Amino acid sequence: MELATRIAEAWQHRELIQEKTYAQAIEEVIAMLDRGELRVASREAHGWVTHEWIKQAILLYFSIRQMQLMELPPFEFYDKIPLKRNFAALGVRAVPPATARYGAYLGKQVVLMPSYVNIGAYVDDGTMVDTWATVGSCAQIGKQVHLSGGVGIGGVLEPIQASPVIIEDGCFIGSRCIIVEGVVVEREAVLGANVVLTQSTRIIDVTGAEPVEYRGRVPARSVVVPGSYTKTFPAGNYQVNCALIIGQRKPSTDLKTSLNQTLRDFQISV
Repeated sequence: MELATRIAEAWQHRELIQEKTYAQAIEEVIAMLDRGELRVASREAHGWVTHEWIKQAILLYFSIRQMQLMELPPFEFYDKIPLKRNFAALGVRAVPPATARYGAYLGKQVVLMPSYVNIGAYVDDGTMVDTWATVGSCAQIGKQVHLSGGVGIGGVLEPIQASPVIIEDGCFIGSRCIIVEGVVVEREAVLGANVVLTQSTRIIDVTGAEPVEYRGRVPARSVVVPGSYTKTFPAGNYQVNCALIIGQRKPSTDLKTSLNQTLRDFQISV
């Protein structure tokens, strides 16, 4: 509470970041994010809650940091935020040139193929971030998630009240999927290749006699593929992208094999 109070004060009165007490509070919040002791969003009894003061601390951190040259021959970087270090001690496999910024949490047995994880993100134990996938600032990725090649998980720092993207435990996100604007993908959902989800994307369950529509949330264990629907504009009728829920992962299938089996069952591209 003391940290939260100081961050709130510094957010309202930016000149306070010049004082040691407030600068140390900002640094401590980022260090705790880096260690996974704080996270930008947490699961509460009534759902996911975004902690705005932590996002404020991240933005204030940019203000107190100075640009610096970072040389990792043959690479060279010039930025305010240092890179995350000590992957071996963290139990993280990082394949060159995978990059994670300081202030991002990586759990045990996380695998980073050549990919990028931004400050404030939380990537839980056993998750695979595949080649050229990106995990944006403050995004929350659960345990045993697979982010396939080229997946784009959107980041959010401003506006402060905006919620981050949430990918819950056990999800499989197919190649080139894009998930932004605080969309929540609930546990063990499977997204086929090229699914694009924003807060305005229609997510339509077509497994019953009548369609059921969701926005901003993929229900747990859903199997989702790209789709389209016809929308009337002044110039005529055109197809607009949506996402289709075409089934559910089978509870009888072991989690370690259910992804491949589900994809075979529904003939989903990944």
